[in-house]
Amino acid sequence: MTQYPSLHMVIDGERVSGGGRRTFDVVNPVTGETLAELPLADPADLDRALEVAQRGYKIWRYTPAAQRAAVLHKAAALIRERADDLARVATMEEGKPVGETRMECMASAGWFDFAAGECQRIYGRELVRPVGQRSTVRWEPVGPIAAFAPWNFPLGNPSRKLGAAVAAGCSIILKSAEETPASALGILQCLYDAGLPKEVAQAVFGVPDEVSRHLLGSPIIKKLSFTGSTVVGKHLAKLAADNMIRTTMELGGHGPVLVFDDADMEKVLATAAPGKTRNAGQVCVSPTRFIVQENVFGKFRDGMAERLGATKVGDGLDPETQMGPMANPRRPDAMEKFVANAKSKGAKVNTGGERIGNQGYFFQPTVLSEIPLDAEVMNEEPFGPLALINPYASEEQMIAEANRLPYGLAGYAWTNDVQRQRRLADEVQVGMMGLNTHMIAGPDAPFQGVQWSGHGSEDGPEGVKACMVVKAIHEA
Repeated sequence: MTQYPSLHMVIDGERVSGGGRRTFDVVNPVTGETLAELPLADPADLDRALEVAQRGYKIWRYTPAAQRAAVLHKAAALIRERADDLARVATMEEGKPVGETRMECMASAGWFDFAAGECQRIYGRELVRPVGQRSTVRWEPVGPIAAFAPWNFPLGNPSRKLGAAVAAGCSIILKSAEETPASALGILQCLYDAGLPKEVAQAVFGVPDEVSRHLLGSPIIKKLSFTGSTVVGKHLAKLAADNMIRTTMELGGHGPVLVFDDADMEKVLATAAPGKTRNAGQVCVSPTRFIVQENVFGKFRDGMAERLGATKVGDGLDPETQMGPMANPRRPDAMEKFVANAKSKGAKVNTGGERIGNQGYFFQPTVLSEIPLDAEVMNEEPFGPLALINPYASEEQMIAEANRLPYGLAGYAWTNDVQRQRRLADEVQVGMMGLNTHMIAGPDAPFQGVQWSGHGSEDGPEGVKACMVVKAIHEA
């Protein structure tokens, strides 16, 4: 059995803990019991991390592409070798089923392998000039990066940020969520063991506002990469603006799913139900607002209620579990408030709607239907296992509802009408669109939102280029 590890920060290759530092209790969401105490950074720790990151950038920016690629490939291999232990630790601290955290390991390894290939594909260009003149355009690493990763993908989120920075030739200070530190440390250790110089990547934890203000207030940091809520993203963007720090913001969503009457309803339900309960709905691209053509509304609503109601909820380490607990006590509290508010507005609860037991952070997979648009859950990202289902008469009304909110991360649509598919691809305002699929991410595809869901890309060539700047050089 995998044991939960002792916790620390990593600065200049040193495991930093103790010393009278404040601590944070990392808890098991199944039981609410403390797994370990996490040391939190003080200002001196952050100053040291910044100084090391500056040194690390000077080392890594000039490291040959082949060497950077070799480190990433080796780290990917180590993630695969250690996948069972990494997955179990991630489940202990975040709660999702171990099958999901193991898939997260594989995705992280795949991203490292793809980023390694991008090391060799960072091409510039030469411009056409008269004889005797020469102008070139090249890409350079942006500099030291401050990266903030949330708890919902405790392995994948740190991997995205680490892989892009390492491939681009940047140094990085990673602050992952205090709820899930061991997962991030496990991924970072794979990079160290693969040969990454200790100065290139640091890991700190702390009071989020203190850490963000300290790092983003430093002239050393040249890029901010943040994944999290829109509210926090807007706050960090303001801090970054004071030093003109470049930003990549992967923020909240409120995923619309347009279901038309010509779709294969069994296929839609077989995809939508597990998509909704994946990580207990704590996914920024989770399918959430089901916008259903009215003549199939009843069939879809009842089918979702049947499937979600039959979901096996339990300990993520149990191989029979289909949905684990929510990650922290704030989430079931939020679900109760959303459901109560929707019911007060006249919404119907078709299944679920309540906590499960009095131990841990479990909440029932829930279907709400016929929900007035002024209900809080129809306007704020629920980030939980709530499926919101409403009927609509026409394609135009369905598109209007999909675009009603300022969020634009992921959208989905189910229809066999090819012309309609093209219209939806054009008209639904999101950064990623799934047509007859909920699979919208891959290491070679950009992952990004529009409007309040952020800007900039992770994954794909775009994710590496987001850690770089363009320089034009003119010679005569």
